Amino acid sequence: MKLNKTTLIVGAIAALILPLILQNFGNAWVRIADMALIYVMLALGLNVVVGFAGLLDLGYVAFFAVGAYTYGLLASPQLTDSFPAIAALFPEGLHMPLWMILPVGAAIAGFFGMLLGAPTLKLRGDYLAIVTLGFGEIIRVFLNNLDHPINITNGPKGLNQIDSLKFFGIDLGKSLHIGSYEIPSVSLYYYLFLVLVVISVVICHRMELSRVGRAWMAIREDEIAAKAMGINTRNMKLLAFGTGATFGGVSGTLFAAFQGFVSPESFSLMESVMIVAMVVLGGIGHLPGVILGAVLLSALPEVLRYLAGPLQAMTGGRLDSAILRQLLIALAMIAIMLSRPRGLWPSPDHGKSLKAK
Repeated sequence: MKLNKTTLIVGAIAALILPLILQNFGNAWVRIADMALIYVMLALGLNVVVGFAGLLDLGYVAFFAVGAYTYGLLASPQLTDSFPAIAALFPEGLHMPLWMILPVGAAIAGFFGMLLGAPTLKLRGDYLAIVTLGFGEIIRVFLNNLDHPINITNGPKGLNQIDSLKFFGIDLGKSLHIGSYEIPSVSLYYYLFLVLVVISVVICHRMELSRVGRAWMAIREDEIAAKAMGINTRNMKLLAFGTGATFGGVSGTLFAAFQGFVSPESFSLMESVMIVAMVVLGGIGHLPGVILGAVLLSALPEVLRYLAGPLQAMTGGRLDSAILRQLLIALAMIAIMLSRPRGLWPSPDHGKSLKAK
């Protein structure tokens, strides 16, 4: 127990001083850490669906998009420019604060999650994956084409001029000056995201230990046996989809505020695949493993940018650096999954029944 507490304290200190160290190499590295924290929240939400309940969801990025566009529409000039009635109600522009948009984005994403779950309750395995994949693509295409006859999402051009987050009177989009010391905007976002990640981890941990979490795991191991034991599998599945989608909505809200711009290109099928890969690579159903997988797969592509350039020069420029970077990521993932098929940090309980057999 002492070792665990020591590890937690060391990890907390490392997380707090990380942006101060990365700033010495440029704000771009702090920005990578910010995006890694957003992907940690996304992976934690998907882990509820895939890891706890055992439901393969390949359209999870749709809920990420719903949260991002909710914030984008309520904190940008898009709606006031397209609808004169809204412009009349908000003559100074539509600038909703975070504390109002965050629960709205989470609730809308959760609603869409249950809407997806309702027709898929009797589907399993590959069939469930295909349906959820289609749902994710429907949302992306819908956002991409909702610019006529009434321009709501601005179509493929995306939403711009999105407000930055303001927290306790502090504009996170601007540097904070404390005396002669300056804290860059990316570092302010980092600390806000870090707090929300910690809250998300606590919520997921409490859910895992609760009766609901045990019911999800029973469904994951054997749905027929769980139903025979009196578990309402229908409601539990809907709750899993809704809970996981809520995490996606919150992450999307933060992503839109952080980027200041969202477009349908940010929510492609590859994003869903990457989030699923984070959960599988880290360790399905194990919170530390999911966090590790999310950090590695979100930061690794950016780090490999600096490695792909020299490799491209070695080939005389015949290989595109972006393609080479993807190749390096794929080779790394193949090597890890061959050596650690249950993930980098698998759950000690996951698969125990299979071992017993």
